[in-house]
Amino acid sequence: MDAMLVRLKPFDPRRGHVLRRFTYAGIKFHEERGWYRVDKTVADYLRTVREVPGSELSPPAFDVCTEDEAKTMDTREETEARVRKSAAEAATFTAARAETAVTTADLARPSTRPPDTRGKRG
Repeated sequence: MDAMLVRLKPFDPRRGHVLRRFTYAGIKFHEERGWYRVDKTVADYLRTVREVPGSELSPPAFDVCTEDEAKTMDTREETEARVRKSAAEAATFTAARAETAVTTADLARPSTRPPDTRGKRG
């Protein structure tokens, strides 16, 4: 039996990945559960599933790959997450200005409107 690993792509609306669960052949795929080991025929079908049914322009809904490819993807994603986390930890604290700072609420509002000069010749 040839087995493949599949998972719903991680939720990311900006990239069009909006499916959180999908059912096929009695298997319920949940995005948060990660990888599923499935038969090759199921994997071949899941390669064709799109985020928006019937739209060839929509991104694929599943990552379908071998075990080695899945490990590589997981390692890359962990590295990217660690880089993002490290950047957030390295950010310095930015203090607010003193009470003397001027905000838009402090600015004077004009009391009269300028005269309407549209359509007048003179």
